[in-house]
Amino acid sequence: MFYIGIDLGTSAVKLLLMDSEGKIVNIVSREYPLYFPHPGWSEQKPQDWYEQTILGIEELIQDVDKEQVAGISFGGQMHGLVILDEDDNVIRPAILWNDGRTGEETEYLNNVIGREKLSAYTANIAFAGFTAPKLLWVKNREPENFARIAKIMLPKDYIAYKLTGVHCTDVSDASGMLLFDVKNRRWSEEMCDICGIRVGQLAKCYESYEAVGTLLPQVSAQLGLSPSVKVAAGAGDNAAAAVGTGTVGDNMCNISLGTSGTVFISSKQFGVDRYNALHSFAHADGSYHLMGCMLSAASCNKWWMDEIIGTKDYAAQQQPIEKLGENHVFFLPYLMGERSPHNDPEARAVFIGMSMDTTRADMTQAVLEGVAFALRDSLEVAKSLGIELKSTKICGGGAKSPLWKKIVANVLNLRVEVPESEEGPSMGGAMLAAVACGEYASVEEIAAKVVKVVETVEPEAELVAKYEERYQQFKRIYPACKPLFR
Repeated sequence: MFYIGIDLGTSAVKLLLMDSEGKIVNIVSREYPLYFPHPGWSEQKPQDWYEQTILGIEELIQDVDKEQVAGISFGGQMHGLVILDEDDNVIRPAILWNDGRTGEETEYLNNVIGREKLSAYTANIAFAGFTAPKLLWVKNREPENFARIAKIMLPKDYIAYKLTGVHCTDVSDASGMLLFDVKNRRWSEEMCDICGIRVGQLAKCYESYEAVGTLLPQVSAQLGLSPSVKVAAGAGDNAAAAVGTGTVGDNMCNISLGTSGTVFISSKQFGVDRYNALHSFAHADGSYHLMGCMLSAASCNKWWMDEIIGTKDYAAQQQPIEKLGENHVFFLPYLMGERSPHNDPEARAVFIGMSMDTTRADMTQAVLEGVAFALRDSLEVAKSLGIELKSTKICGGGAKSPLWKKIVANVLNLRVEVPESEEGPSMGGAMLAAVACGEYASVEEIAAKVVKVVETVEPEAELVAKYEERYQQFKRIYPACKPLFR
């Protein structure tokens, strides 16, 4: 049988076709517009998502036996606000995860309602990108639109609705709305009251691997697929990517060295750190996860190479770097402020420790090490909750650098494993579809069968000790610089 994974991204929808054994049969990508109606705003039209998804599915399955397609599921951009009226028409363009208009609403939630209450209700505090502040913004600035709301959904859930006619979401994506009681895996009535909505306006919440319905007759006819094709709830992009890398079960970790960086830790136990430095979300495997997000990861190296040095040959700039753990130059990687663990939008990047004999290679090394040290900051928070890790998967553009992988392994003192497939959320979506269709009994079972490691980088005791000393110095720099950022 075949399974379709749909990764609804910010710039494009990426579709993947997987067979029962986990082999990738085909991949298709289709772009759609992004709108910036005011500085700092970011919107998209849900109809654009759906149109390109349908065209993408048609292209994806054109050369296979359509009768063999059994299931569809999703990974999707998180936090976006999609609102429908009583006739299921989209009321206004979706407000996306990277939209920055909700500063006042976020401050109201954190400082007037209070972080302690938010954490008690949802296991998280408010961020400008989350969904609840967006709802409050619509309530405050577009009251006529707010009055028309019959259903509140997330981006990928609009596609699921258009395919099945079911208003649905999943626990992992719902966790990022600030409307969801993560510990008890249900909507928070207290948060609904705060936002002036009813629980009934929110979509029904499923586990990520549960089928929400089957294809509507008109959709199955259009695509040439059986009306019995199951559609599973799917997951937020980070949770779906974690499924795709096998980061499921207890005490498993995945590090993403993309434009931004994430430390994703799956856990059977629910946990919230004292300062809400990490996001505490429900996971797509039926358990929980902690996630640290840094806003600039591989983008730090891109900035340093492209804008400062003026080169595209990243490997050549890394070649002279030999003495790991002995660099006296440090770099704070906060080019766009920082989320985890500092939650400080005013933080900025800093080089410190240069002398007359500092070289370009020292500076390049400091950038790579600074990102690794910042990832460790999030790992230290997880350790404070009793989580013990021995290894981590790694993915993203930065993971293509052998040097950077070695630095990460030794700064974090973890075995670093590179998975065979880098398809992330779309692969995770296809795997969730296979579980929903009964091909596999659980998410953990399919991950064990499908995810293969092709490279391993082991930490070295001598280097680990050197980097431990450097990290203890690094973590004192941000507190010292913090007053200067104001």
